Amino acid sequence: MKAVQVTGYGDIDKLEVVERPIPVPKKNEVLVQVKACAINNTEIWMREGAYGKDEKSGWRPEGVQFPRIPGSDIAGTIVKVGHDVDRSLIGKDVVLFPFTSSGESGSEHISEDMSFIGSEYDGGYAEYVVWPADLCFEMPLPTYTESSVFSVSGLTAWHMVEQIQIKPGETVMVTGANGGVGSLNVQIASKVFGAKVIAIVGDLALEEKMKELGATHVLSYKCDQLAEEIIKVNGGPIDSVLDVVGDALFSTSLKVLKNGGKFCTSGSSGGQKTELDFRTLYLKHITMYGSVLGTREEYKRLLQAISEGKITPVIEKTFPLEQAKEAQTYFKNAGKLGKIVLLP
Repeated sequence: MKAVQVTGYGDIDKLEVVERPIPVPKKNEVLVQVKACAINNTEIWMREGAYGKDEKSGWRPEGVQFPRIPGSDIAGTIVKVGHDVDRSLIGKDVVLFPFTSSGESGSEHISEDMSFIGSEYDGGYAEYVVWPADLCFEMPLPTYTESSVFSVSGLTAWHMVEQIQIKPGETVMVTGANGGVGSLNVQIASKVFGAKVIAIVGDLALEEKMKELGATHVLSYKCDQLAEEIIKVNGGPIDSVLDVVGDALFSTSLKVLKNGGKFCTSGSSGGQKTELDFRTLYLKHITMYGSVLGTREEYKRLLQAISEGKITPVIEKTFPLEQAKEAQTYFKNAGKLGKIVLLP
């Protein structure tokens, strides 16, 4: 099969198109023919070494074993099954829950042995991938491309919203609102949980589209007095922040939160380190959450909301698999809206 593998930590020159044997499903596994694989920050940061220290990166402390086929947002068709798997699954169109774990239901995402497809396992930058049969779920939408864009960013966004326990009518600020996780945070918070959303983007040309996704107000992070503008449009401090930016908007986020407000982060595209005056945290009674991925039950609720049309795919562009370098480069451009998808 054709695949794109990462040969080591570094720039896009560490991505190479290769021919690899088609993997064979083992006991309780299935072979999935990959029809679409959306790109996430996850595989780019894994390649760049941004998750780890001392050139170790990935979801496990020992780092990634190279070469590795990246890719975790996968939609495709089951074409072969391993031992102890029902053969009636052959021909089923599925999306893949993106990690394995021995953790109990509700805490599998924080288990020490959580292992991620595309980091600890070969992933979806390929024509075929093997995965446990019980981690394959019915495709929520009619097309592979649309169905492929939710697994990692959608699960992360859904878990963020559930963590901060958004209530109808509350105001939530979403940073990086035009990105993969951010655009889903906007939809989930507003259309599923009934919150008012202030979407923070770079380019206000995206305002109309963000409002279509459910945003009540759209502001640019380039605004000179952003904190004051947020409080003005909301008529006072806000209830919660869903953040994927990190340092660049951290002080603003704490400034606009009400007493007892909640801050939840799942990314740091605008800076991985920040300064925190603890007095702000305790005097305002702010609760902080670190968040990434989620549980199987949350994934099921996400897929149900997608199939009901409450959450819609937001896709910026597709690339053929062979152009993975170009696709990852494009992914890092500012101003895009939604997901980038590789098509084997």
